[in-house]
Amino acid sequence: MNTDSIVAKKAYSFALEIIKLYKLLIERKEFVLSKQILRSGTSIGVNINEGLSAQSKKDFVHKLSISLKEARETSYWLRLLKDSEFVSKNDFDNLISNCNEIIKILSSVILTTKEKYFTNIKQITHNS
Repeated sequence: MNTDSIVAKKAYSFALEIIKLYKLLIERKEFVLSKQILRSGTSIGVNINEGLSAQSKKDFVHKLSISLKEARETSYWLRLLKDSEFVSKNDFDNLISNCNEIIKILSSVILTTKEKYFTNIKQITHNS
């Protein structure tokens, strides 16, 4: 893991929280939703790390965009688990707060990267 990447560190810590939630859900005999939240919640960090090793800025944005989609999916599963009373409001508040923070960071990094590296290319192409 890139030790300089704040979002990679946050995603890793979040994945550990999701694994704890998964174990709790399995104890409560919830097998379908538990697998969904485990898959999406842990794949956020995986795709961030792939992005950090990207071959190009386009590949970087693509991998982080996948992470963003997974984070949004995780947010959905968390809300569903709370509303179906598999997760307490207190646990939900902590998890959703961390998930939303990751979403904001990823959105910002993607937008900044696109503006910095791709806006000029489009302007040059359109002006030619």
